[in-house]
Amino acid sequence: MSSKLDQVYEVFLHLLESVTPDEAIRHMEILNGDQELLQQVRDRHEQETIKIKEREEPRSVVLGNRFTWYTGPRPKDKCWPAIKGLLAKDGWSDSSIENLDAASTKVVSMLSHPKEKAFSTRGLVVGYVQSGKTTNFTAVMAKAADRGYKLFIVLAGIHNGLRRQTQLRLEQQLVKPNPSGWMQLTDPDKDFYPPANAAAYFATANKQHVLCVIKKNRTVLEKFDQWLASAKEHLRDSPALIIDDEADQATVATGTINPLICRILNRLPKSAYVGYTATPFANLLIDPSVPEDLYPKDFIVNLPQPEGHFGTEVLFGRDALDGEDPEDVFDGHDMIRDVPDGEVHLVRPASKTEVDGFMPTISGSLRDAILYFWLTTAARRVRGKGKAHCTMLIHTSVNTSVHNSFGPPLRGLREKCLRAVEAGEQDLLDEFQAIWEKETGRVDAALFGERALQFSELEPVLAEAIRSCKIVMDNSSSKDRLDYENGPVTAIAVGGNTLSRGLTLEGLAVSYFVRAVSAYDTLLQMGRWFGYRNGYADLPRIWMTDELRDWFRHLATVENEMRRDIDVYMVEDKTPMQFAVRLRTHPKLRVTAAAKMRDAVKAEFAYGGQRIQTRYFKTDPEWLRNNQRAARELISGSIADQVTPESGTTSGRFLFRGVSHERILQFLASYRFHERSQECDTGLITAYIKRRITSASALRRWNVAIVGNPLGRPDTRMFEFTPDVQVGQNTRARLRGAITDGTVDIKTLMSRRDAAIDLRFTGSASDLTETQIVDLRRAQLPSTGLLVLYAIDKNSTPHKKTEASRDPLGLVEDAIGVGLVFPKPSGQDNAVKWTYVSADLSKVDIEEEDLTVLYEEER
Repeated sequence: MSSKLDQVYEVFLHLLESVTPDEAIRHMEILNGDQELLQQVRDRHEQETIKIKEREEPRSVVLGNRFTWYTGPRPKDKCWPAIKGLLAKDGWSDSSIENLDAASTKVVSMLSHPKEKAFSTRGLVVGYVQSGKTTNFTAVMAKAADRGYKLFIVLAGIHNGLRRQTQLRLEQQLVKPNPSGWMQLTDPDKDFYPPANAAAYFATANKQHVLCVIKKNRTVLEKFDQWLASAKEHLRDSPALIIDDEADQATVATGTINPLICRILNRLPKSAYVGYTATPFANLLIDPSVPEDLYPKDFIVNLPQPEGHFGTEVLFGRDALDGEDPEDVFDGHDMIRDVPDGEVHLVRPASKTEVDGFMPTISGSLRDAILYFWLTTAARRVRGKGKAHCTMLIHTSVNTSVHNSFGPPLRGLREKCLRAVEAGEQDLLDEFQAIWEKETGRVDAALFGERALQFSELEPVLAEAIRSCKIVMDNSSSKDRLDYENGPVTAIAVGGNTLSRGLTLEGLAVSYFVRAVSAYDTLLQMGRWFGYRNGYADLPRIWMTDELRDWFRHLATVENEMRRDIDVYMVEDKTPMQFAVRLRTHPKLRVTAAAKMRDAVKAEFAYGGQRIQTRYFKTDPEWLRNNQRAARELISGSIADQVTPESGTTSGRFLFRGVSHERILQFLASYRFHERSQECDTGLITAYIKRRITSASALRRWNVAIVGNPLGRPDTRMFEFTPDVQVGQNTRARLRGAITDGTVDIKTLMSRRDAAIDLRFTGSASDLTETQIVDLRRAQLPSTGLLVLYAIDKNSTPHKKTEASRDPLGLVEDAIGVGLVFPKPSGQDNAVKWTYVSADLSKVDIEEEDLTVLYEEER
């Protein structure tokens, strides 16, 4: 039996459907004067509110300590339970539905109460590319509708395909389960066209919700704005939720679309604008001092990465962030394949003058990619799991005539291969088999819960896989578009911008991508290979150039750092008007379009407390010999310094204490870091050391260590720094596939043990965390830097545990690796490590509470 408090609290929750929390309490005071009981109701509601705010996922930055009105679904709700039921029928697990419930509740709890007299909320939800953002905002709309929001406007990108796809999804999950509760202003085949008598849609007597899914198109938005203006008197009681899908596209800093969106919001006395995007760079750089713009002043929600989602980091890996051990950072699955620079001109015109008459050549890496796609199609049919659609994406150019030029050679290859497979021509079958065995040997199907397949199982269905494959040119001028609505599709799709944002390529298994772009958001949104790969998670492959691969790895680092910024500031109880998320820059890429960055300011981050290390090495023998000379010169100049008793030839580890900073700077001037490694930038490191010397008298002295192996071990070659300093060389095999442009990538050079080589502690260094090492160094050597040298055997081969992912180093000269460990200053460290950009909060005037007055009132 429920208690009296339970019964009264139920009344309170019922009142919340119509009024704000404060008004609900006032109503209850009239009905029931039991102040103690009412205080218990307040306390209970506050506890429920805290539970929402403290949910671990999704993490967010919230406006102050707002007393939220929404604590989750209620038994009488209609829209959310309908979605929940549909997802369960579609095979969603209970845990996935629970996660969606928690994430959408978090967003709704930060909206304004629909019964408030007036409000204008601005928020941002940051998801992942192809991660189910549409499902999240559909759930948010359902819950907002269940609580009294009236008008729902979805700004569905700039292309018809995405608008249609979104309209169909919302009809299926919102409208059809409750048809009497919704009026639609748009349908899948028609964007907004003004219906007569706008006031009737918003009349108080009309209890239906109004749904409108429109493109961010000037003409459409102007029509909608004028239509709303005709119902001005009735909008006061029509709380509106505006979902801006792909909120960084066209919304920010555009001369027509941005003002129109803002004008529409200004027409609505009660409006909550929530942007959804996986690439929020432009949104985070909006000028927050302009109240009529769309900076997310009220909240930022960072959605968790769903289980089974293939994101940037999963595919490309990333660099370690501050406080992370590089050995603990996942380096991505072995699914990226190289397009040699010498083949790019075969699939993309070298200049605009070569566009006319361009005809691609299907050979080399592109031929491998296509044959592998047909193999994956056959494999998925043998397995009989997951969605029936199978798609390959070829994206080499924005030019539609280039897309169309792929038609004849692709169809020709399909017909030729089909005839050969049907005839059992052994040369082609051997080529198919070699590709399959090579690829399945590099990615273990068992890691993804899948059964490894032999080529003999694929061969009987290979001809049908090829025969059923359509060749589709999907661009703004083509009539034949990808259509997944009318049965299973197997297709090789060639396209550009129409396939680069929002639109889901169902069953995407193979991507061939050499499109040159220069902005973070554009590049990430073109990565249609992100998403879910149920039933074939071991099969996806991406062909791209080495440079593009490095760019995506950088973006994975930027994404992770951006999300960590949001998480950190939540813990520190900041708001989007009090902090600005930092976005790390890149020497060759823009964070976003120049117009969207005009209000951004530069931010800085320092080396203090960081551990950086070389991971890239050139194969150029003179480059390698130069670094050997630099290391030998440093040691020969430092040998007069103290050599600690625990170091020496027998251990393969030397330590020189008290080396002057002049020798370190000389070494840095001589040693050449690879230009791919942004953190190992000689100019930044040198500037940092000099600034610390002049500003804090720190880093004047350094400890220099050499980490190697004891001499005399079998198969260990010796490296001589000086006649008295000799070590057995280290083994560092290279990551597979990372030697295409004269560069090898070893990923990890330095261990935690090495980073603590000059510190005093009990136990094993391997048991120390990165934070503990930073704290020990600050306590013991607060002004002393550490430089560690590694002699790396040019003939290094993989250990047994790494044979699947690594190849022999393959250098002609031994390499010298360098690790640098900087002490963390006790105060502010204002010397530059990375260059960042962020929103400019300097012009924001935040009214602070007068704590003195509050304390006096308490007395």
